[in-house]
Amino acid sequence: MATTAARATPLRTIAWWMCVPLAALQAVNAARAIADPAGFATYMGAPLMADGDGAWVLIYALRTAFIALLVASLLIRRDFQGLKWTALVALVMPLGDAWVVHEGGAAMATVARHLAIAGYLALTAGVLFTASAERKP
Repeated sequence: MATTAARATPLRTIAWWMCVPLAALQAVNAARAIADPAGFATYMGAPLMADGDGAWVLIYALRTAFIALLVASLLIRRDFQGLKWTALVALVMPLGDAWVVHEGGAAMATVARHLAIAGYLALTAGVLFTASAERKP
């Protein structure tokens, strides 16, 4: 699989750095979910309802760690094609989270946080698509 490791342009540099906090957020979320499943579930707007529900948070944490590692590997490879498509399809997560917690009666601030993450992710995807379309110098 070929990567788009062309020479850096200002827009590609901005796009790359916009992805760093997204990967970091996923890594932090995975660590927080492992360290305190009940607290993390409440933070996300979906408090645990039964004692056994913590296992689902750990499953979430493992998948989140995978996403963090995937994005980190794409960043290391400077794979703008992979990053742009990952950012675009990843929108399902914060938008879905916002819908789920809204339906579950979470505070509007929690819903807004998920929507803000979706907005940043959409902006990042847009910049990545624009940067990957730049002509190589």
